[in-house]
Amino acid sequence: MLPPSRQDYVSISFTGQASGSYNNGKQWRRQSCWRKWKQLPRLQRSLILFILVLLFICGIVYYPTVSEHLRDLPDGRQDRGDNDLMPVVPHVLPKPVEQGRPPPEPEQPTQRKLSNKRGPPVLQNHLIKKGNASDTAVEDKAAGSKKNVEEDGVISWRGAVIDTEQATEDSKNGKNKEDSPANQEVKSEKESEANRLEAVQQAFRHAWKGYKDFAWGHDELRPISKSYSEWFGLGLTLIDALDTMWILGLKEEFEEARAWVASELTFNKNVDVNLFESTIRILGGLLSTYHLTEDPLFLDKAKDIGSRLMPAFNTPSKIPYSDVNIKKGIAHPPRWTSDSTVAEVTSIQLEFRELSRLTQEPQYQAAVAEVMKQVHKLDGKLDGLVPMFINTNNGQFTHQGIYTLGARADSYYEYLLKQWIQGGKKEDQLLEDYLQAIEGVKKNLLQKSSPNGLTFVGEVSHGQFSPKMDHLVCFLPGTLALGAHNGLPADHMDLAKQLMETCYQMYVQMETGLSPEIVHFNMHEGSTRDIDVKLADRHNLLRPETVESLFYLYRFTEDHKYQDWGWEIFQNFNKYTKVSTGGYTSINNVRDPDYPSPRDKMESFFLGETLKYLYLLFSDNPNIISLDQYVFNTEAHPLPIWPSTV
Repeated sequence: MLPPSRQDYVSISFTGQASGSYNNGKQWRRQSCWRKWKQLPRLQRSLILFILVLLFICGIVYYPTVSEHLRDLPDGRQDRGDNDLMPVVPHVLPKPVEQGRPPPEPEQPTQRKLSNKRGPPVLQNHLIKKGNASDTAVEDKAAGSKKNVEEDGVISWRGAVIDTEQATEDSKNGKNKEDSPANQEVKSEKESEANRLEAVQQAFRHAWKGYKDFAWGHDELRPISKSYSEWFGLGLTLIDALDTMWILGLKEEFEEARAWVASELTFNKNVDVNLFESTIRILGGLLSTYHLTEDPLFLDKAKDIGSRLMPAFNTPSKIPYSDVNIKKGIAHPPRWTSDSTVAEVTSIQLEFRELSRLTQEPQYQAAVAEVMKQVHKLDGKLDGLVPMFINTNNGQFTHQGIYTLGARADSYYEYLLKQWIQGGKKEDQLLEDYLQAIEGVKKNLLQKSSPNGLTFVGEVSHGQFSPKMDHLVCFLPGTLALGAHNGLPADHMDLAKQLMETCYQMYVQMETGLSPEIVHFNMHEGSTRDIDVKLADRHNLLRPETVESLFYLYRFTEDHKYQDWGWEIFQNFNKYTKVSTGGYTSINNVRDPDYPSPRDKMESFFLGETLKYLYLLFSDNPNIISLDQYVFNTEAHPLPIWPSTV
């Protein structure tokens, strides 16, 4: 038989089509796909659905990162959105290891995220980012590395306006495309410096507005109640801020303050003043302003107050009383004791020594030198560490057995070094006492926290170590760095850097990004956080010690991270302590960003020290108050290093 004949064509028929015509409509294609889908086994259909859902979820997760990357502008800037409350952080070059890492998205009001901190890797997962999302620009406050963020146009700063149009005009016109990367980097750093310096000037003007409107001529502003408080009745804030205004270039404000000093300031008042506070704030402020301006008005006022303070030294032991009536010339100890604090009687030397040099009247320097001579030879020290109190009758230490670098003892150590520098590094006894004290700190007070090993300075009470550290102790990193700069052992700088990190963490690990007055460090194994704060210690008084040390560390290392840390702190001062009607206020609770509980007081040292050190920190000009020509007193008033007589 022959095989069946082979057909050379395939017959295809289409059903359900009107008039036998071919229909390529969407309805037919949907029906065909659905039949094929229904013909698949249930397992295959389930697997396909699972894969599609998984791809959808992955797309949602990765979308923010991708979209953020796509939003980056060619010059490295990134939009941040809401800038109504705080200025956007200017562009600076981050550390090399962090280049290319996109900044995080702003967190929402109810979110709390781990912050991206610069510092030892071991700390990365333990530093909590705090703040309110209502101020997205300040959410960068907990980031140790500088974020490359800049906003064109006008930046609103709770009433202070910074115009950045000029700084970004060339970028908008595309002129920077021809710049080399090195030129772009230099330009960016200059813009960052200018923006930060301008921000500090604006902060000072805001604080000054509050003082001028509600407390003019009085000691301290109460910004919440729009009133003032008196301590000595001598215009304390105004005098403390004189040299700050001069350094910041605020000539209009300076001139109105000078006019008040010339016409209104008188020390012929029947009032008791504290010898230490009057010396460092008033005498130091007047002497500093005289040197900066060469205006004899300020030297005349310095001579007047200096002579009125001298009766405090009329004691059986030559250790001065704490208080003196500047009209009657009668001095006395506090009502509750015959003791003076060691820090107070040993932290007036820079000012009285300089007054003698300027007036050629030796009694001022002789009085304060006698105090240092007696303290040098006293028993009761612990490896160079001194107790906190000294008796004005017999000249002996009292309350022995307690050693701290915090309140009542702190500036003793600072002035040992600074007197040595002021006098041209010739007074060996001062240097020996300082070096011995630093070794005593290392031996008796230095410990590390758990779990992250932060180096901190504790206290010793009758042989028992306490992991308590005052914010005041944060003067020490700067003092150690200053000593190393002047030829003291290199390990002083190493310790300064370690302690600087610790002081920075005292800010970062608080919900407001502001340090409490006192912290306690955990030392036992199994601790989950390094720092604890007691309820009574959670206040912040706008203190300067940390930004002071940041200034020294930046001057001597030129490491921009110290500027970045200071910028974060400065932004948090603006966020949590700035009062809209003028001035800044101390707060009661640095652990509560929603209600930090304002104290209604602006300490004079906020203008005299904190803002001054921030301005100097953000300046890249080492000749603005050169540390080879000036030494700062403990109230941040620069006094000249004496010229060599050799």
